[in-house]
Amino acid sequence: MKVEEKLAAMGIELKEPPKPVAAYVPAVQWGLLVFTSGQIPLVDGKLRYVGRVGAELTVEQGYDAARICAINCLAALKSVIRDLDNVKRIIKVTGFVASAPGFRDQPKVVNGASELLGEAFGPAGAHARSAVGVAELPLGAPVEVEMIVAVKCPPEDQLLYAVGELPS
Repeated sequence: MKVEEKLAAMGIELKEPPKPVAAYVPAVQWGLLVFTSGQIPLVDGKLRYVGRVGAELTVEQGYDAARICAINCLAALKSVIRDLDNVKRIIKVTGFVASAPGFRDQPKVVNGASELLGEAFGPAGAHARSAVGVAELPLGAPVEVEMIVAVKCPPEDQLLYAVGELPS
């Protein structure tokens, strides 16, 4: 089953990536790697959640926020590679959690992103990860997630990669 069919079966429809809130682009491809910018839980241009996990928000709300962030990362990724079936492996996920003092369950929150990626990509969704507690995030977001993704080499570019050159 295609990745977007799996996402649809999970009730997820990828839209355009959220518009950047500052001077950056949603994702950049360099060779066989795509780097997404940090994505916050924007849905239709509005933050779904605002606040710090462990204070204004529960772990469950933080988990859902991280899931939304991962969906936005996938939209950013798709905007660059066009077809999510071109993903070879999710390499690294970094999750930042706006945390109340003493909150230590950042890994449980970022599981919202990691588990979604595992469901969508199967073994190719298994990744290295960091879950970091921070004091504040942009716009009051509770979670921000970024990814590094390896993509498959398109057949027309295989010769370029074989001789060590990268397409421009």
